[in-house]
Amino acid sequence: MTEHLIKQQKIWKVRAAGLECVDDLLAVEEPLEIRLVFGKQRSKTNLAVTMRTPGNDEELATGFLLTEGIVTTNDEVVAFEQVDDNAVQLTLHPDVQIADKKLQRNFYTTSSCGVCGKASIDAIKIECNIYDKVKPFSISADIIKSLPDVVRKHQSAFDATGGIHAAALFDMNGKMQLLREDVGRHNAMDKLIGAAMKGDLLPMDRYIVLLSGRASFELLQKATMCGVKVVCAVGAPSSLAVETAEEFGITLVGFLKSDKFNIYTYTERIIN
Repeated sequence: MTEHLIKQQKIWKVRAAGLECVDDLLAVEEPLEIRLVFGKQRSKTNLAVTMRTPGNDEELATGFLLTEGIVTTNDEVVAFEQVDDNAVQLTLHPDVQIADKKLQRNFYTTSSCGVCGKASIDAIKIECNIYDKVKPFSISADIIKSLPDVVRKHQSAFDATGGIHAAALFDMNGKMQLLREDVGRHNAMDKLIGAAMKGDLLPMDRYIVLLSGRASFELLQKATMCGVKVVCAVGAPSSLAVETAEEFGITLVGFLKSDKFNIYTYTERIIN
């Protein structure tokens, strides 16, 4: 069990027979400040604060930079420093150009929803390279149904706390390549994307992303920014998530269980 994900806490359980004091396990949540050094003059800025589960901070920060359209490749981040437990600093290549509007935004993300309502489908079109919307491929329904059980076998922190989300990367044969966990859904996704960047797996159009919870617009936005073409969620998708998947050629699966699931977009890619 990974210690940085979990904290022990005494709680009182209310039962028919009365109160009982027991030790419980909680998912850890702490702030992370992301600082940026950029431009030929080596300017510095405090870019964002996110509430996250400690661990994989470099992946979280680099994944965040990619999904916000600040960098496009791992090579554009030339240095990373863990300033302290709750702050990191990333140095960009001097040639990386950043629009002023990106730095003027007051980023603040929470573990539950990230930067809610800050973007739209049109904004994604401006920020990212739109990968082939009609990319041809097929995937077995049996492979899709097998994914949740694979993830659960690697989620000891979730089993202990019930409060940790996961984002996992699979190849088209259902073999898990990466898994990252966090108290926040969007942080788990950024960690996964950051790990994929470091592993030179971009664009991620040859892989499946599995989300342990619901599929929100923000998670589909992040998937779009790195070229993902199949997103599977254990929970429900939102209406805007479905619209985003439709617009950017993503096959979106929801309510995924070991024996059934729903397909919301690009049904023809999944075969029985």
